[in-house]
Amino acid sequence: MVNIDVKSITKPVGILRIVATIFTCMCFILVATVGHNKSPYWAWCMFTWCFCFLVTLLILILEFTMVSTKLPFAWDDFTAAFAILASLLCLSASIIYPMFFTCSTCHRQIGASVVSWFCFAGYVAEVVLTRLHPSGETRGFLSTIPGIMKMLETFLACLIFMSLESGQYSGSSPLQWCVAVYSLCFIFAILIIILTLGQLTSFFPFSFDIVAVAYNILATVMYFTAMIIWPLYSFRNNKRPTHCGSLCAWDKLVVVTLMTIFNFIVYTLDTIYSIRLVFFVNNQ
Repeated sequence: MVNIDVKSITKPVGILRIVATIFTCMCFILVATVGHNKSPYWAWCMFTWCFCFLVTLLILILEFTMVSTKLPFAWDDFTAAFAILASLLCLSASIIYPMFFTCSTCHRQIGASVVSWFCFAGYVAEVVLTRLHPSGETRGFLSTIPGIMKMLETFLACLIFMSLESGQYSGSSPLQWCVAVYSLCFIFAILIIILTLGQLTSFFPFSFDIVAVAYNILATVMYFTAMIIWPLYSFRNNKRPTHCGSLCAWDKLVVVTLMTIFNFIVYTLDTIYSIRLVFFVNNQ
């Protein structure tokens, strides 16, 4: 027998989720009716709206049927983390889509861009509501500062992958090292998120916090090398072509460079905070 929880869709967070499903669906439909575009940025925006719509709808269904109470992981932590991730995704889509795919006479594209900003505002409102607990405490790793940084690291890595083209690095060993850095750090960050979300860290025969600190230090050093190597070898004897449009390969090199710098900063802050948390705060 399936139990029903009507309050899950009538409380403020539930209403925000219903609004988010409607708005993300509107964005997806408006852009889909315009036609397909081969650009990875277009695919990223479509993925963002479709992914946010499906996951938000799934959350609504699982909470409405109370199946969420029977899942083997921290549900509140997952929903709070998803709201943060969805905010980042919608923010990127709200900036990227109007920048590359709208014009003064593109009414459906303009409409999708405007609605996307409403999606972003809705998810930000959900983040605020889910993080303002009466006890003043967060509910799990992904709702804490280290967890948020991990999601931000994976998000920036996705933007890097979206801008990479095989021809940019296939013939250069230094640039291939940079791609390896992006890939390895992304995989391990996802692994840490999965282990913490599934509450599997307690099964480790050693301190998982120490392992996370060691990984953060290594990832920071690796991203530092990529931050130096990528622009050095990407732009050497490679000026911006005069006929370069808004989506040319040279501009994507700039995007990768900027995202590498941003991710290095995030990894550095993550390392500093995790060292302080593990070796100073927890030992008091």
